[in-house]
Amino acid sequence: MTVKVKIVNSTPFQLPAYQTPESAGMDLRANISEPILLLSLERKLIPTGLFIELPIGHEAQIRPRSGLAYKHGLTVLNSPGTVDSDYRGEIKVLLVNLSNESFEIQPGERIAQMIVARHERVVWEETEELTTSERGTGGYGSTGKK
Repeated sequence: MTVKVKIVNSTPFQLPAYQTPESAGMDLRANISEPILLLSLERKLIPTGLFIELPIGHEAQIRPRSGLAYKHGLTVLNSPGTVDSDYRGEIKVLLVNLSNESFEIQPGERIAQMIVARHERVVWEETEELTTSERGTGGYGSTGKK
C-alpha cells in the first residue's frame, strides 16, 4: 500500500528514498554545510532540512541506520523517534555516539532512517481487573529459557 505524503525539501540533497524494493525505511541525510564532529558519548541534534505533512492516522518513526550503529556506535537516542501527523517543523535527528572514538558527520551523509506507519487511537476502558493469560504478570525475562 502506498501513502501520499507532502514534503518540503529545503536541501540540495535528494528526497528520502527506499534503497531496495523491499526496504521498510528511507534514509535521512544530514543537512549541514560543513562536517560536524560527534565526540565519544556526545549527542547532537542534526537537521535534515525536511518538513512533512503526514495524513491523520500515520506517524513517521526515526530509527538508527544499522551500518552506522555497528561500524561506528552511532544511534538515534530516542529511538524510535516519533513525528506526529500534526507536526510541521523540520525533522531533526538526535544522534549519540556510543563508541570510544569521535565520528565526523559529513554534509549529505545518511544518518538515520524513517519509516511511515499507520497507528491506532486508544479509548481507555477502566476496569477493576484484567482477564488472566498464560504469561500473567511475568515481566522482564519471564518468557526466556527455563
